[in-house]
Amino acid sequence: MQIGVVYSEPDQQIWLNIEVPDTATIREAIERSGILGQCPQIDLDTQKVGIFGKLSKLDAPLKPGDRVEIYRPIIVDPETAPRKDRMESAEE
Repeated sequence: MQIGVVYSEPDQQIWLNIEVPDTATIREAIERSGILGQCPQIDLDTQKVGIFGKLSKLDAPLKPGDRVEIYRPIIVDPETAPRKDRMESAEE
């Protein structure tokens, strides 16, 4: 079956369409895709993964057409970021 594996950094986006066995899991798809070689910064032990925006476990089975997503860690508190923007606007 065909699935996609995606990963995004601020300066690059990778979307790989690959063929995997019908019994493939998220981990197997990521490993087969070769993305770990292209992006050595990916750490599956710490980074979250999902299918179509829904968090999933590495051993979750895949269905044809699934999009496996590898998520980067959040480095800015989403509640603080908008407040910072408003404060900068007020100072101008």
